[in-house]
Amino acid sequence: MLATPSGTPACPDTARQHRLAAQLADMIPGVTTIRVSLTDPKQAWPHPHAIAKDAAGEPIELSRTTARVAARWVLRVWPDADWTRPHTFDLAAATLTRSDLAAASRRR
Repeated sequence: MLATPSGTPACPDTARQHRLAAQLADMIPGVTTIRVSLTDPKQAWPHPHAIAKDAAGEPIELSRTTARVAARWVLRVWPDADWTRPHTFDLAAATLTRSDLAAASRRR
């Protein structure tokens, strides 16, 4: 779990994280992870953006509205995360990790 500079967990309410995972799983069938960032490749300025993937790691097509809503929900559950970098929300574990850290751990 990510922590604020004081060392306090960014989102100590794990029930909230699990509710979010359940809501996103209902909204996006087959999703296992959602990568969230403030960099929408189709926008010149920061915008909430999400990329959903299934269990095989294949992208799931999302409408612009669904992608933006999913990203906003994740941003609201973890407001203290460093959103200058993308993060990945694992729905099965209801955990959020920085995408570059998650990629580094998979390469080991």
